[in-house]
Amino acid sequence: MSVRIDIELCTGCGVCIDSCPFKAITVEDGIAHVDETCNLCGACLDVCDFDAISMSDIKKTEFKGDGFKGVWVYAEQRNGKIASVVLELLGEGRILADKLGVNLSAVLFGDSIESKANGLIQYGADKIYLVDDPLLKDFNDEIYSNILTDLIKEYKPEIVISGATAVGRSFIPKVSARLETGLTADCTGLDIDSEKRLLLQTRPAFGGNIMATIICPDMRPQMATVRHKVMKKASYDPNRKGEIITKGFDGHGKNLRTNVLDVVEEIGDLVSIAEADVIVSGGRGLQEAKNFRLIEELARTLDGAVGASRAAVDAGWIPYSHQVGQTGKTVCPKLYIACGMSGAVQHLVGMQSSDVIVAINKDKDAPIFEVASFGLVGDLFEVIPVMIERLKNRKG
Repeated sequence: MSVRIDIELCTGCGVCIDSCPFKAITVEDGIAHVDETCNLCGACLDVCDFDAISMSDIKKTEFKGDGFKGVWVYAEQRNGKIASVVLELLGEGRILADKLGVNLSAVLFGDSIESKANGLIQYGADKIYLVDDPLLKDFNDEIYSNILTDLIKEYKPEIVISGATAVGRSFIPKVSARLETGLTADCTGLDIDSEKRLLLQTRPAFGGNIMATIICPDMRPQMATVRHKVMKKASYDPNRKGEIITKGFDGHGKNLRTNVLDVVEEIGDLVSIAEADVIVSGGRGLQEAKNFRLIEELARTLDGAVGASRAAVDAGWIPYSHQVGQTGKTVCPKLYIACGMSGAVQHLVGMQSSDVIVAINKDKDAPIFEVASFGLVGDLFEVIPVMIERLKNRKG
């Protein structure tokens, strides 16, 4: 469906503007216009006294999924080490594949990484599609998207999932665009409609206020990127056997528009929040950048990582790599300590699955206490130094 404006009947009165809950209508040069934010709710039709607004049918996309079968996981690696999100995807992919009665496959690109293929089989994959070449040592979204697109066209999986990492977010959208299929980004849940063989892709929407379940009924493969730390890691079976299919490089490294000259890694003395069992996060309540030293000291005392709210990152107090939340990283540590954070919905989306949540805030009505396992109502500048002292005494 689409909304049509009859320019001969429209008077530009503007009544439809107030009726639209999505602010999708504007009046320009005396004529109403509808933009892409329209949700086709039809509210504007009811208020137009001039019958200038109508809904028209759009021809339904013909189903293009015949012959597609199987579930694929993109097995991201860096410097020969498989990303931990891949093991989560293999666990979830195994469940999806079993519900559909198909094979689970992993796609692995890199240089001198053939030895890693068996490990993916032992974590649940039935087949591995391996492309091993020196030009694939460093990630290049142009090369990687070319290779994955060709593999999908050749083998026709019905579902392809990847981690919503910097790598996945960079090249998976290119693959879906070239295949002219749908892609749901940053999923926090996946399931199968067994009757229709549809992938049910759940992600936060409207600023995290609702959880939307999205489907791709007409095109294949169905594609999704999945947030780290929201799914259970696959179980390991050292006796599991599978098939490794080695594919050639086929000259995808020629005539590239970009080349990787160097890879510079962030160096720090604290643990990455994506892998940490303990995270200490600071928010707007820290008041200024220098006060993050308190958070860092507490994290170091607990052998943990430093996290932050979007407000703290936007204020320039700490780099984006520490941001937890809908627009940052999703984490699931054993212990999450939130210091001076109100508990905005966007932040809760990224950390509420933590095993134990401790909140420190002087506002007893702060929303963060609603999800906290333990709450400390008090001034963080008084509470944290005492915590650090007590922890050091217990260690020493």
